[in-house]
Amino acid sequence: MTAQPQTGGTIRNTRQRSAISALLGDVDGFHSAQELHAMLRDRGERIGLTTVYRTLQSLADAGEIDVMRPAGGEHLYRRCSDGHHHHLICRRCGRTVEVGGPAVESWTNAVAQRYGYVEIDHSIEIFGTCPACVD
Repeated sequence: MTAQPQTGGTIRNTRQRSAISALLGDVDGFHSAQELHAMLRDRGERIGLTTVYRTLQSLADAGEIDVMRPAGGEHLYRRCSDGHHHHLICRRCGRTVEVGGPAVESWTNAVAQRYGYVEIDHSIEIFGTCPACVD
């Protein structure tokens, strides 16, 4: 899922924001705010959970991280590559692969055009079981 940047406003680069951003650059896969908070504590960072939530939202709003919103679950966050992409996610271990989808992009644009929609956005998350988790 790709977060959309918001226009206007300046984002302050605080010590906490730098620590959270650095952590997201070091870990793979999606993680909850609570998991990231625990990882920060393990690194010796003294950052409150509320600050972690606020900073993650700020990073998502700025388009610097992706947010996955599983049904009935807590938001999950990860640093992603630049450019529009979708995710293939393992249900068991959470391994995530970024995938492009030219056919999806064409279909999305065609549907929007058919109904007269403009300024469209979309995200696709495909769930399955990765090769390492197949029994």
